[in-house]
Amino acid sequence: MTRKRAAWRGALLPLAGILAALALWALGVAALEARTPIARAFSPAASGRALLSLLAAGELWPHALASLKRVGLGIVLAVSAGVPAGLALGLSPTFRAAVTPLFQLLRMISPLSWMPLAVMALGIGDAPVVFLLVFAAIWPILLNTAAGVAALDVDWLRLAESLSATRREIVWQIVLPGVVTHVLTGFRLAIGIVWIVLVPAEMLGVSSGLGYFILDTRDRLAYDELTATIVVIGLLGYALDAFARTGYRLWTRGEGSA
Repeated sequence: MTRKRAAWRGALLPLAGILAALALWALGVAALEARTPIARAFSPAASGRALLSLLAAGELWPHALASLKRVGLGIVLAVSAGVPAGLALGLSPTFRAAVTPLFQLLRMISPLSWMPLAVMALGIGDAPVVFLLVFAAIWPILLNTAAGVAALDVDWLRLAESLSATRREIVWQIVLPGVVTHVLTGFRLAIGIVWIVLVPAEMLGVSSGLGYFILDTRDRLAYDELTATIVVIGLLGYALDAFARTGYRLWTRGEGSA
């Protein structure tokens, strides 16, 4: 009985939070309607109708797929560059001393500040958007990988060296398996950052994507569709984070069973 009650509680509390947010949303719009009648277009009811219409017409799907494609490519490139750099940072004191100030300086620069330079160098289209996503995503992956190396048991590394293991064997058989959990943590953080950077990045030089569609709805004064798109961005971001959390749980559960 207690377990069943806990299950109900776990299901109802998130639902109650969402309903409370919808109620506050509706009340806020109602308060604005008295002096700004156009605010009605931002209401939950109007946004819900617009969302159903967009989904039924298939108008939103191509933009969502374009955004997800850019996010996927950006994450893959960030992992491909960030993990090796993080391993080098954690394993080589010389490399760490040489690049740490540079990395700390670069990661504190907003990815969006590179937008004009990215467009000048790479032209318009997907390339500058993907560059901005990679620049945003690489730092949590790189730094978490380096933290994973630092957290390794030094005795395992010494044992491998005493058994005449090569540097490559140590990296592939001890270091990489030992840092996967940290890499997955960085991967989850990177997804959240990339999803935030994506929308403003898609407002420049592309003709598809959720960021582009938001500008399009604004220009058409379709504010109900604009709000519906914002809701879709939140839902897709939540789904991506859930995917990353599931991967992390599955890996750590496998580690526990091993």
